[in-house]
Amino acid sequence: MEKTWGDKRYHSLNYFLREKFGEKIFKISLDGGFTCPNRDGTVSHGGCIFCSERGSGDFAGSRDFSIDKQFSDIKLMMNKKWKQGKYIAYFQAYTNTYAPVEVLREKYQEAMSQEGVVGLAIATRPDCLGEDVLDLLEEISKKLYVWVELGLQTSKDSTAKLINRGYKLEVFEEGVKNLRKRGIDVVVHTIFGLPEESSEDMLDTVRYISTLPIQGVKFHLLHLMEGTPIVKLYEQGRLKFMSQEEYIDLICKSITLLPEEIVVHRLTGDAPRELLIGPLWSLKKWEILNAIDNTLKDNNWYQSLDYYTNNRF
Repeated sequence: MEKTWGDKRYHSLNYFLREKFGEKIFKISLDGGFTCPNRDGTVSHGGCIFCSERGSGDFAGSRDFSIDKQFSDIKLMMNKKWKQGKYIAYFQAYTNTYAPVEVLREKYQEAMSQEGVVGLAIATRPDCLGEDVLDLLEEISKKLYVWVELGLQTSKDSTAKLINRGYKLEVFEEGVKNLRKRGIDVVVHTIFGLPEESSEDMLDTVRYISTLPIQGVKFHLLHLMEGTPIVKLYEQGRLKFMSQEEYIDLICKSITLLPEEIVVHRLTGDAPRELLIGPLWSLKKWEILNAIDNTLKDNNWYQSLDYYTNNRF
């Protein structure tokens, strides 16, 4: 028997937030002015090889402005299209727990104090979750909804080393465990199309995260952007772009492998058009999302269909 969440065959973020808050919720992406231990030499230099100069915050506000101004400006733009709703303040760029806890508290509080904010989303690394940070996150979570995003990208050790992720799988697992001990929801990032990974490798990452006590997942397509270290691998022929059809098929199969309670926060990502080298079909975001919906429907696939067997694909 098929399952649906509203008009989707997967547990979408929009469905989850409407169920939780009873109205439309928007994310406002902020740049807190942080850096990353994978860039400043603490762990490594240069960051993950796919990461842009803006630390994956290409569509966040500008760090040249205060959190208050970033929030106000983005909210004003959103209000031109959507008149009603509440907000999740999303610290997106770089590593958003990588600072003294007093600095984190100040930044988070400035975002939380904005009118209409009902939640806080924080993108970070699992090796930047000290006890003082966890204490702060737990304290905040008692006041409003909090989720923390961790960039796993892949469960394959050799790929993790190749992309300069900078931490081992056990560090990620410890981060998930420590956040869940505090009752904080965890959202995991994966990337499809990383160098030298097969479709089976990518599905293995999904099988892996489906066994963890996480609450959400973000699926990303690898975007090759100008100025990133991964361009060298592309020039060496070690990186091949996925086709649109391959990506859609892989996403749909991945959805069936997830337990129904995991919220699907994203099915594909974005890259600035002026920086994108490829795949260029990724710019057609709505076409991709519609194709995913249609493929699920045509095959009578839905989230959790293969979660218990885990071996149909």
